[in-house]
Amino acid sequence: MDSRRRVTAVLGPTNTGKTHHAIERMLTHRTGVLGLPLRLLAREVYDRVVAKAGPSVVALVTGEERIVPERTQYWICTTEAMPLDIGADFVCVDEIQLCADPERGHVFTDRLLRARGLNETLFLGSDTMRGAIAGLVPNLTYTRRDRFSTLSYAGSKKISRMPPRSAIVGFSVENVYAIAELIRRQKGGCAVVMGALSPRTRNAQVELYQNGDVDYLVATDAIGMGLNLDIKHVAFSSTAKFDGRRMRPLLPQEIGQIAGRAGRHTEDGTFGVTGEARPFDESLVEEIETHRFAPVKKLMWRNSDLDFTSAEHLIAALERPTFDEWLSRARDADDVLALKALSAMPEVAEKLTNPRRVQLLWDVCRIPDFRNASEADHTHLLSRIFDFLVGRGIGGGRIPSDWLAKAISRIDRSDGDIDMLSRRLAYIRTWTYVAQRKGWVDDESHWRGETRAVEDRLSDALHQRLTQRFVDRRTSVLLRRLKQKEDLVAEVNDKGEVTVEGQFVGRLEGFRFQQDAAAGSDESRTLRQAALAALRPELHLRADRFYNAPDTEMDFTEQGGLMWGSSAVGKLVKGADPLKPAVEPFADEDADPDVTEKVRRRLQHFIDRKVAALYEPLLVMGRDEALTGLARGFAFRLTEALGVIPREAVAQEVKDLDQDARGALRKHGVRFGQYTIFLPALLKPAPTRLRLVLWSLWNGLSEFPESPPPGLVTIPNIADVPKEHYTLSGYRPAGARAIRIDMLERLADILRTKDSRAGFEATPDMLSITGMTLDQFADLMTGLGYKGEKAERPKVKPARAEPAPGEVEAAIEAAAAAGQPIPEEISILAPVAPPPEAPETGEAVEAEAPVEMEAYYTFTWAPKPRHQRPERGPRPERGERPARGDRGPREGQPRREPAQGERPQGERPQGERKAEGEVRREGGEGRKDRGPRNEQRGGKPHGKSGGKPERRHDGGKSFEAHPPRKEKPIDPDSPFAALLALKGKV
Repeated sequence: MDSRRRVTAVLGPTNTGKTHHAIERMLTHRTGVLGLPLRLLAREVYDRVVAKAGPSVVALVTGEERIVPERTQYWICTTEAMPLDIGADFVCVDEIQLCADPERGHVFTDRLLRARGLNETLFLGSDTMRGAIAGLVPNLTYTRRDRFSTLSYAGSKKISRMPPRSAIVGFSVENVYAIAELIRRQKGGCAVVMGALSPRTRNAQVELYQNGDVDYLVATDAIGMGLNLDIKHVAFSSTAKFDGRRMRPLLPQEIGQIAGRAGRHTEDGTFGVTGEARPFDESLVEEIETHRFAPVKKLMWRNSDLDFTSAEHLIAALERPTFDEWLSRARDADDVLALKALSAMPEVAEKLTNPRRVQLLWDVCRIPDFRNASEADHTHLLSRIFDFLVGRGIGGGRIPSDWLAKAISRIDRSDGDIDMLSRRLAYIRTWTYVAQRKGWVDDESHWRGETRAVEDRLSDALHQRLTQRFVDRRTSVLLRRLKQKEDLVAEVNDKGEVTVEGQFVGRLEGFRFQQDAAAGSDESRTLRQAALAALRPELHLRADRFYNAPDTEMDFTEQGGLMWGSSAVGKLVKGADPLKPAVEPFADEDADPDVTEKVRRRLQHFIDRKVAALYEPLLVMGRDEALTGLARGFAFRLTEALGVIPREAVAQEVKDLDQDARGALRKHGVRFGQYTIFLPALLKPAPTRLRLVLWSLWNGLSEFPESPPPGLVTIPNIADVPKEHYTLSGYRPAGARAIRIDMLERLADILRTKDSRAGFEATPDMLSITGMTLDQFADLMTGLGYKGEKAERPKVKPARAEPAPGEVEAAIEAAAAAGQPIPEEISILAPVAPPPEAPETGEAVEAEAPVEMEAYYTFTWAPKPRHQRPERGPRPERGERPARGDRGPREGQPRREPAQGERPQGERPQGERKAEGEVRREGGEGRKDRGPRNEQRGGKPHGKSGGKPERRHDGGKSFEAHPPRKEKPIDPDSPFAALLALKGKV
């Protein structure tokens, strides 16, 4: 590739995927170096590259951390720690707009001018750097990337009104802690992210925010440098910052860099101000929303061609001016100030005898002032380190291990508050930086591991203190809710146990506090009072969670209780309508009224939706304006009965309904059964369970009947249980068991096809529907009004069917065509069973095998009379004959009147049909008794139907007026010839 086309500037606002693009490009090369502005960001990118390429080829190099595998291919570094002389194929510098930063700008400018990859070089940053990069880097390829989401201004908001997933930005430690404390009191907690935190502490705090434990983040401007967090709103608590020298207002591009953290990837974000910060003016808002800022005109620069001949020459080289129109000499940084101070000290100056010692002094001066100590303290520490390193020979000394061990041991303590732990972390960062320098300590790997272990312990302790102070309600919210002087702390764990100062005082069950029965002393009463006062915010939070919980987390019990998970939160009470029950929440008497009201509203919403979902067919039928007259009244009656009503209870109403009314009701799913009027959709387990609760509430029962287990066709018929409870459960008692009403109607449909007068037997379909044995079925039929007579008979075994000749031949031909063997049962080679041998004369005939008997029942309709039959009219005299067309019984057979309680749907017994047929054959009134027609032996038959004599069925001969027909010979080719021959053999 042409060397003039190796450099590319990828510029654009935040949330454009520039860093992701750089990682992908680096991994396409054999080797690469990626420089990042912050140690925290370097650690985050290192973890991402390790996940893609593996830890054996990825190095992490910062001022305080150095992980360099033997086969390193990719270097993830802070910008200051980038190796420039390894000849990497790919080199990238992120946040290149920091070239204009007064403190660190000269480092980024140096990388812009000198850092190059053999094959590809990328500079990532803001579009404001386009002109400056083009002016300093020839043959530059420029690529602009647009933001994935929209960023808009939301104005000023109070912290109490801050939306969830918000980040509040402060520019001092004191400001950050004050905001975090305020959010803790008003919002329940927040995470804290600052640049001074170690990566371990920062990652733990970020995880606290990212996993949803807290919804708010308080941070310094460190979040503006590439930390990808799930932030929807960024609020500035101040618009000025201290830059190390003075307080100055934030630049528009700095505000845009931080505000751009809102709305990651494709989700839109907002920004605004809070607290004492003044709202942004319209011009600034437009710049931030459109990402158009004033271009950078000057880059901070410091000479990198250093002269180590002497301290004076080194200082002169560092102060060398530049004459490039794009560059401006940077002000003296901390390392230059330290060099000037140390070189002016006589005890140091006398040791600067050669360039190597001058270069060693410069390396010592570049130790960052992590402690933010005074200039004199920092200078004294550096002079001590330089004195150790000069030691024996020319820079061949080492920092004494015992001195270093004492310095680290004073820091290795996890007690103290947040400020104390933060200072110790700053101190250990100094020794971590020293241990990373090659040749400064003995046993470098040991001290690097030791300083890293101390930093991890302090980081964990700091994270714990931050969490306790800004998240744990035990030390914040509860203390401020107490209105007493005693310093008492209450805690509620996941099991609902409430403790005050570590002593168990009771449980929080739902929204009620149950005090421990053992607490009775004055101290216990004080603890209870403190717990109740401290539980008020917990009740509010729990009420909010309950109000937003889905219906799937709630349920009702068979006794009318209302549950949220495993906690009882209320009960159902009688309402204005059976289908509109009311609720009574279970809330502690000391809870705020709005908590109780919120629980009540949520419970009412739940039960209303539950009734509407399970009883939708019934409710729709009640609202149907097309139902009028008797149909509407019957629908109201069915609604009152909650969708299930015995037919005998509404027999007259059903009789009064015409077919149009019944059809209108059937459209809503109403089934007019022989025993019950019901809606099949309301017989499912869930509506049945709710029906029993609603009916019990409406009738004021103290103990509600329980619904039977789902899926059972029959259940035991308990004498103490009212019949109405079975009906509400969807069952009808009959005998020793109760059968489900929909299955009973299926059974009734089969019974209507049987002759209930002559009697019928139980079929397999009947037993299958009920799931009963024959004896259980007989008991059920007795309960339904049938009489069952049990008898026995020989069990008939099904005879083996002999195949017809035609079937044998067809099967043989089919087997031959398919290439399959001939079935054994039709093969001519199959052995023939020998005929039974007749017993010889004189031998005793063996006893025949016992005949297997089977029991069966014959059922006839025999209901018990329910009341006295009405009086009948006078019968005609015995000598009178019925008029023509009248139907009468045969002589000697009394006329049968229908019994009271007889099934209206049953068919007429065949005995009656036969009797009526004989009456019709006897003729009408005035006919002479000439006897049966078959007794006339000759002459012309009477009546107009003559011509053919009546055919006899008693085996006698019959005569016809025409000669017999000739029988035609059978065609031997006809298919009926084989059948006729087979018939003759049979």
